[in-house]
Amino acid sequence: MHHSTRNPVGFLIFVSAWLFMTLTPTLAAEPGPQHPHVLFIAIDDLNDWIGCLGGHPDCRTPNIDRLAGRSVLFTRAYCAAPACNPSRAALLTGIRPSTSGVYLNSQPWRPALPTAVTLPQHFSAHGYRAIGGGKIFHGGFDDPASWQSYFKKRGDPAPPNRPLNGIANTAHFDWGPLAVDDREMDDHRVVDWAISELSQEPKQPTFLACGIFRPHLPWFVPQKYFDQFPLESITLPQFREDDLADIPAAGVKMANPGGDHRKVVASDNWRRAVQGYLASIAFADAQVGRLLSALEHGPMSDNTIVVLWGDHGWHLGEKSHWRKFALWDEAARVPLMISGPAVDRPGVCGRTVSLLDVYPTLADLCHLPVGDHLEGRSLRPLLDNPQAAWDRPVLTTHGRNNHTIRSERWRYIRYADGSEELYDHQQDPQEWTNLAPRDELAKIRRELAAWLPKTNAPNAASSRPRKKNASRRKK
Repeated sequence: MHHSTRNPVGFLIFVSAWLFMTLTPTLAAEPGPQHPHVLFIAIDDLNDWIGCLGGHPDCRTPNIDRLAGRSVLFTRAYCAAPACNPSRAALLTGIRPSTSGVYLNSQPWRPALPTAVTLPQHFSAHGYRAIGGGKIFHGGFDDPASWQSYFKKRGDPAPPNRPLNGIANTAHFDWGPLAVDDREMDDHRVVDWAISELSQEPKQPTFLACGIFRPHLPWFVPQKYFDQFPLESITLPQFREDDLADIPAAGVKMANPGGDHRKVVASDNWRRAVQGYLASIAFADAQVGRLLSALEHGPMSDNTIVVLWGDHGWHLGEKSHWRKFALWDEAARVPLMISGPAVDRPGVCGRTVSLLDVYPTLADLCHLPVGDHLEGRSLRPLLDNPQAAWDRPVLTTHGRNNHTIRSERWRYIRYADGSEELYDHQQDPQEWTNLAPRDELAKIRRELAAWLPKTNAPNAASSRPRKKNASRRKK
């Protein structure tokens, strides 16, 4: 039986999405105040270390920070899932993982959501030219039906004598400088494509999605970016040796302290790893700068909404954990900023918002229908007034029945086995003290648990993504 028929709530959502697509007429839209262009910038594995979010003292992101300065910057934005595929599938369809059953990177999203109308499809259906390049959907699970044209990522130069970090048997968990020019990097080529598109006079409203791959692993970028971060001055993340002592077994299993963290520490690689991540962020920021410059000097400069987002956060040793794939703040918090004609006054918004809110927000700002099947909410009230009331915590899910709820003050985690964590960000922004066992906070736990999803769809079928023809040139 097909997955959607086993989930009646999900099935109704999929049917409403199909009706939303098929019964809404295509409009012959023209560029203008009613139909602004959209520049949709996705950055892979970018956490909250960027300068405007203040997550790491060594991070250098002048171009992203410049964009944030003319945007509404959401300082408490969180992903729907701390993994590339389910996070991107949720944002681009407007449907949360617990409804779709797409929880993991190994689960193709389109078979689980056969009638879903993706964000670019919705814009295409209303007279926009929807084009994309780089990584937007998770690699191998691209959706050709979503785009009128697409510039595919090809792969980066590979250094000789891998692994550069000396840690054996860790696949792409590697970092080090490349003796190449920026122009040989795939992100540079993708941005070249986007620059070419931004330089042309548009004949119709344009939805242009540009996916930047770094700082995704492996952290191989040109030497000059590593040179910005001398090894001896690298600041390590805040860390406590006993941080997992009060965490239930399900959380310790997610942290996997005997895996990557043990290898990094044993090989004396922690500073080098942080250096590689910072260098990769700096490289990504340089590409964002090129993209913004092209927009500012092109024909679309006065009428383009720019949204920049990261698909999930990233741990670099906090809680003895590396990568994403966890339910703490480091893995769930993401950059999100929106600028353009929809933003009269730039500002900083501390309300808790979800990447699921991006789809209805862009539809709302561009005067397109906002379907009832979308599980996010338009952020337009917060763009008008970043301090507006917004009593809506964020749900993040990693694997079936593993959820976290983030309010402005609290993070509540409930694992599939019923075990819990609770953190007070007012007193404990590092999430070092699990307050869930405290009886006096039972009311807080109940209030947050009320936001857990009522539906936990069965796991969608898994398959391995198709491999890209990545370049493996020796340098």
